[in-house]
Amino acid sequence: MSQTNAAATPITSRDNPLLKELRKLNEDNTAYRKLGRYWVEGDHLCSAALARGLRPALAVYSEAFWPKAPMEYAGAAIKNIVIPPALFKELSGLESPAQVGFVIDLPEAAPIAPQAATVILDRVQDAGNVGSILRSAGAFGFKQVLALKGTAALWSPKVLRAGMGAHFGLKLVEGLTLKDLNALQVPLVVTSSHQGDLLQNLQLPHPCAWAMGHEGQGVSTDLMARAAHFARIGQPGGEESLNVAAAAAICLHASTLGQH
Repeated sequence: MSQTNAAATPITSRDNPLLKELRKLNEDNTAYRKLGRYWVEGDHLCSAALARGLRPALAVYSEAFWPKAPMEYAGAAIKNIVIPPALFKELSGLESPAQVGFVIDLPEAAPIAPQAATVILDRVQDAGNVGSILRSAGAFGFKQVLALKGTAALWSPKVLRAGMGAHFGLKLVEGLTLKDLNALQVPLVVTSSHQGDLLQNLQLPHPCAWAMGHEGQGVSTDLMARAAHFARIGQPGGEESLNVAAAAAICLHASTLGQH
């Protein structure tokens, strides 16, 4: 069902200040920190945001899509704008640009929840890996994700796309130091290819905090020193190591076994 009554403001100049800000949000991975809001595009992410009760500060539509935009899109945003397809392409990070995008205010900063089931990201740098880990965290009930300094920007466009909407159901805290983790009151579990029991043989604590480390260096020695448990993922096929996002999915799933 398409919108019929919602108002939209047409913008046709690429030099419009609002479009300049949107381009910055798309092109600069950390611009959201200064601007206090982030950009998502495409039907899947926009629908996922609305399903979580978020109200966009701004909805942006391609001229061709606006007449058939769903009512729930047009009515949800505080402001709607319509732009030519060529300008939308400049805002898009997709090979085939979407025809709708939302600008959403960043959630307010919140303190670390001491008892929450948590994932710690220790300098995980690839946006695809970070987004994939966020999806696994949401799927397996780990609602708090703490990112240490050096981790890919959590609300950057690439991480948002890889997260596929997981952001909207998680509590995300970034830019942390090891000292900040003192607030956690749940056991820390670290994966290691060199020590610890096989994952399937461990009695995993619940809730706990899983630490996922840098793609090349793994979890730092200082963070490993805080571990209550070490877990090893068996690899009978003989590979030296697993991709960090794949390892995270295996470990977080293991933590849910017997909990539900």
